[in-house]
Amino acid sequence: MNQNKDTGWKGRTRGGSFGYLFFIFLIKRLGVRVAYAFLSLVVLYFIPCAPKATRSTWWYARHILKYNRRKSACLLVRNYYRLGQILIDKVAIGCGREQQYNFSFGEEYSKFLDLLNQQQGVIMIGAHVGNWEIGASFFKDYGKKMNIVMFDAEYQKIKKILEENTDTKNYKVIPVNEGDLTALFKIKDALDRQEHVCFQGDRYVKGSPTLQAPFMGENARFPAGPYTLASRLGVPVIFYFATREKGMRYVFHFRIADPVKRNKGIKPEEELLRQYLSSLEAIVKKYPEQWFNYYHFWA
Repeated sequence: MNQNKDTGWKGRTRGGSFGYLFFIFLIKRLGVRVAYAFLSLVVLYFIPCAPKATRSTWWYARHILKYNRRKSACLLVRNYYRLGQILIDKVAIGCGREQQYNFSFGEEYSKFLDLLNQQQGVIMIGAHVGNWEIGASFFKDYGKKMNIVMFDAEYQKIKKILEENTDTKNYKVIPVNEGDLTALFKIKDALDRQEHVCFQGDRYVKGSPTLQAPFMGENARFPAGPYTLASRLGVPVIFYFATREKGMRYVFHFRIADPVKRNKGIKPEEELLRQYLSSLEAIVKKYPEQWFNYYHFWA
């Protein structure tokens, strides 16, 4: 199997409008658990019908996690099912069903809130592991000050469906387009307003600046932008992940990054990336089935 046939992430989220509308209907009319039941059929569909995603997850299981074939097959099914659950949860909570879920917060939650309460901007860096977006609904007034930086290459029709059927107004979005510097000014403006800017630190679009570093035992490339900006703007940096547990429960994980300075041995953005990868690797090892980068990730 030649993993290098994959050309990388295109800045586009997979999914069709019919599928979203169908699960929104199930959640609103029949409940979340019925939607989970139908999800089992969708998983069986995606394994053969999403060959690139299936190939990348199989490679991840075999070469990164070092699983045998049987264990890799189990991880593949669990991975797709968990992704579906997380998407259903996102819609269900957006439809006002958050009371069906339980939430707990990591060790540094109080330090996290202390930073958000200070009169300064904050940068948060997450990943496509677990359900990073689900936390915005539960940060209450903090969520209103969150600006999520994301690529604006998603299907507009799907975005419209989600906006019409769920509550997506609990945070703001800073769209990023290739070759457009507008996002940089919006990021700086948000930090000047003492708001919070949130990046995903694990995906880059082909052709954009990257940093290379070892991750899970293999070299991988990461977007340079979040780490370069965060290391130069002089604001606190927080690594944040939200993972799903059994029983409709989510755990929020926070780590406050140590301040970074330029020295002869390593650039500040590289040191910040090193700290981020230390946190991310711990999360991925604990929740291997919640890794959702469906493309050729490792170099």
